[in-house]
Amino acid sequence: MTTQTAIVIGGGQTLGAFLCKGLADAGYRVAVADLNGTNAEAVAEEINATRGVGRAAGFAVDATDETAVDALAQAVDTTFGRSDLLLYSAGVAKASPIWDFPLKDFQRSLDVNLTGYFLCARAFARLMRRDGIRGRIIEINSKSGKVGSKYNAGYSAAKFGAVGLTQSLALDLADSGITVNALMLGNLLKSPMFQSLIPEYAKKLGIPEDQVEQTYIDKVPLKRGCDYQDVLNVLLFYASDKASYCTGQSINITGGQVMF
Repeated sequence: MTTQTAIVIGGGQTLGAFLCKGLADAGYRVAVADLNGTNAEAVAEEINATRGVGRAAGFAVDATDETAVDALAQAVDTTFGRSDLLLYSAGVAKASPIWDFPLKDFQRSLDVNLTGYFLCARAFARLMRRDGIRGRIIEINSKSGKVGSKYNAGYSAAKFGAVGLTQSLALDLADSGITVNALMLGNLLKSPMFQSLIPEYAKKLGIPEDQVEQTYIDKVPLKRGCDYQDVLNVLLFYASDKASYCTGQSINITGGQVMF
């Protein structure tokens, strides 16, 4: 049986690194791609050391740069010879009320959360179609792609856009047997991204910073934040043949906080 290859954009740290290791455990060879090439190589080296030599390789890429993304696709193709799963896990968020929201922060959010997804999906869809691979494209999205997020206009706008992109890609690629889905995450309370936003969230809510996490937990019917393992569990299903009849979907992993 041919070993499948997963490409993880934003795989050099935190959630992305966790998902790279989980995919390796599930039997994939993993192309770990990240803006920080050193981090990507470190994750790949850990996978190779603990799960078998040749299971992973690290690549530096700026997902917002067309030339860099196309070069990544060529490098992955040379290294592994096939592309079965593209996981777009790169993301940034800057919180600010709209009246103080810098244009550069808004544009950066669109570039990383939306344009990068488009560029990577395009590059790797080409490889999947070339080889007749009925592949998977999965984007890490957010509940902010379904409901507006106060003081997060740039992030929410980009994530809403990515839902539309996911549906459009799904239609474009259906005839090729390639499915495209988005995972709509709840609050990853322990992630560096969420932790970096706590001071702004405290101001937004008018509460002390040490009460922010509990406030967000209280909003969730299942009364806990979203864990990395929750994301991996759903990812592995939508990457598998068991989900071959699912495409263009935005799947909630929110503990019931968002239900549509």
